[in-house]
Amino acid sequence: MTQRLEPGTRIASRTLSTASGEQLAVPHATQLVHLQFRRFAGCPVCHLHLREVIRRAREIAAAGIIDVVFFHSSVGELREYAAELPRYVVADSELQWYREFGVESGARALLDPRAYGPILRAVFQTSLRVARGRDKLRFPRAENGRLGLPADFLIAPDQQLMAAKYGRHADDQWSVDELLALAGGHREQHSQSDVSLTEK
Repeated sequence: MTQRLEPGTRIASRTLSTASGEQLAVPHATQLVHLQFRRFAGCPVCHLHLREVIRRAREIAAAGIIDVVFFHSSVGELREYAAELPRYVVADSELQWYREFGVESGARALLDPRAYGPILRAVFQTSLRVARGRDKLRFPRAENGRLGLPADFLIAPDQQLMAAKYGRHADDQWSVDELLALAGGHREQHSQSDVSLTEK
């Protein structure tokens, strides 16, 4: 099993190159960074979740969070879905970042019964979008396979890993509400620290 990261781990500074050619420093100097590790480009379950992330992007930004989404696909594969993805997307077809953060693959991604409902819902919604002309029928190549598991990491400006979640099936990731709650807890903790320092 790949080594998993625990909250409290110090995350070394690095600069990520996104699929669109932007550079992003992680950790960020002033904002929280949410690293989302998704599956392959075109994964219906991933895109169902990311549509919610995009819909609530203003809330996420207002909470002081930068969202970065990783796919184990090439830039060429991701380009096909660029209009449906958040701003910061990283193509990691070599699995460099997946290995570093201990993100795994496994048959349970699709075989866990808890994944059946989200998979069917994602396929249905994608089919509906195609039927309404809002999307086109595509057959993703699934570079690096279809058995990837999701994972989420929240990194503070001081380089500390605040929280981590390793998914147990294809749709096991933080909801937007869970992410916002984690960020709120971080703000509250720092506000209390600031008050304590002021009182000394």
